[in-house]
Amino acid sequence: MELKRMLVANALLGMAGGIQYRQLKKASRNPRKASENTLRQILNYAKDTVFGKEHDFEYILQASDDTELYKRYQEKVKVCDYEDLRPYVERHKHGEAGILFPGKPVLYATTSGTTSEPKWIPITPEYLSNIYGKMTKVWLYNFIQNKPKVFSGKILSIVGKVKEGEAPDGTVFGSVSGVTQNDCPNFVKVLYSNPQCVYRIADYNARYYVLMRMGIEQDVTLIVTANPSTIVELQNNVNKFYDEYVKDIENGTLKADLNIDPEIRREIEACLKPNPQRAAELRELKRKYETVYPKHYWPNMQILNTWKCGNTKVYLDKFKDSFPETMLHQEFGYFSSECRFGLVLDDTLNTVLFPHFHYYEFIDEADLDNPNPTFLQLHELKEGKRYCPYVTTFAGLYRYNMNDLLEVGPNFQNTPTVHMIQKVNGIITITGEKLHERQFIEAVREAETQTGLQTRFFIGFADLSIVGYKFYYEFANQQVTNEQVEDFNRHVDENLMRINVEYKTKRDSLRLKVPEAYQLIPESFETFKAQCIAEGARDGQFKLQLLLQDEKRHEKFKKLVK
Repeated sequence: MELKRMLVANALLGMAGGIQYRQLKKASRNPRKASENTLRQILNYAKDTVFGKEHDFEYILQASDDTELYKRYQEKVKVCDYEDLRPYVERHKHGEAGILFPGKPVLYATTSGTTSEPKWIPITPEYLSNIYGKMTKVWLYNFIQNKPKVFSGKILSIVGKVKEGEAPDGTVFGSVSGVTQNDCPNFVKVLYSNPQCVYRIADYNARYYVLMRMGIEQDVTLIVTANPSTIVELQNNVNKFYDEYVKDIENGTLKADLNIDPEIRREIEACLKPNPQRAAELRELKRKYETVYPKHYWPNMQILNTWKCGNTKVYLDKFKDSFPETMLHQEFGYFSSECRFGLVLDDTLNTVLFPHFHYYEFIDEADLDNPNPTFLQLHELKEGKRYCPYVTTFAGLYRYNMNDLLEVGPNFQNTPTVHMIQKVNGIITITGEKLHERQFIEAVREAETQTGLQTRFFIGFADLSIVGYKFYYEFANQQVTNEQVEDFNRHVDENLMRINVEYKTKRDSLRLKVPEAYQLIPESFETFKAQCIAEGARDGQFKLQLLLQDEKRHEKFKKLVK
């Protein structure tokens, strides 16, 4: 049965995904032409909308060539962030059509914003069909190209709820990851290791128990979850509840004391049946190994798909030896609620962009502080250089500032690839030092080498009250002394002074005080994340910068000090 399902999936994805992959290659051969065509298509699509009329889309479209087209577009449409678009989105939410795009959204993806109000990112039928339809097929097709047996077993996919609520006009809002899973072809859906109702479990611990109780019973060959910290938590759940899993699997039950809505519990239990053979196999693994890892209970794992770029790299070392050596750990790709920029198609970090579905603009990293920066086109990017991207989509985003710093990789066909470095607002300055999150990470890593102490987690906060930074460390060895912590912090401070000349200048002049060091309790990140999710944050979207000026989050970490 498994072989038949794999062959069916491979054959159908080979056709559907292969067609779209060839279209992607074709568009990528001439990024300059593709960019012009795509911008014209988007402007023509939205020219009769409120936004289109206010910004003279008809006039822009009269440009005779791509150079004039871009010039007119930049003149008539200023760069924006979500707060600039919020009034238009609010009109859509309250039932108006033809505001940012023709008609109304089919749903909204919600995500955190710069204010207390969340962002409501519209998803149009056009965007849903192209990005979460055609390009998802390419994504799945790509898995087969890298690992032909990827669909020989089950898929463990950790996503948010498709429906979390409704806008005032009744339009659904929910999770982009849930939408992506929900829109997978039916022959792929049957491979999921758990029913979708599991993602509606409100209790964070109960949800992870069910995911792993059902997943560990099966032969999982593909895991998809954007955030690698989720993988760490899955294994923590295994370590804590392994014996309970085995008992449930043997009896075909679900632990009675889990906090699960009765209706959801009934739906889950309908999928369960006694499996004494698998229970015996799991007991034998526990007898053989002091700690049972995924490489033991999922030996046929083919692909793990998570973020590996930016600050998510901090979590990768926590499970680098936990999976089969033959498995491909593939980068999830540059992907956000606002825009799925592209796909990673190989074993690198580089995202292949969609020049036939999005119009991209970029500002060079060196030009970010310029009040009148030069906007570059896709074909003008240089490999190895870093840029901030702005995107225009078929879903109502126009010259939208992603506030991300990307690095350009090798070309796919003739189109540059990119990978995430950090958020642009991951730069903190108290007295003009412009300290980057990545510089802080580098300084800590070097201090680990210099002192022999290993951190399990770390985070830094700018504290204006002391005109300095407070650095929080969770060490792998919880027996480190206060003297060792202070010595480690001294190395971090010295490394930062070497890495960042402005930081050194401010420290030398005493305008920036010596950073303060604090030791965190065990599992500090996990505790913090659980608190945030209990307060309403969505697990699939949970992200944490490691250098912040955020008093609300800072207060939480102050309470996690040993």
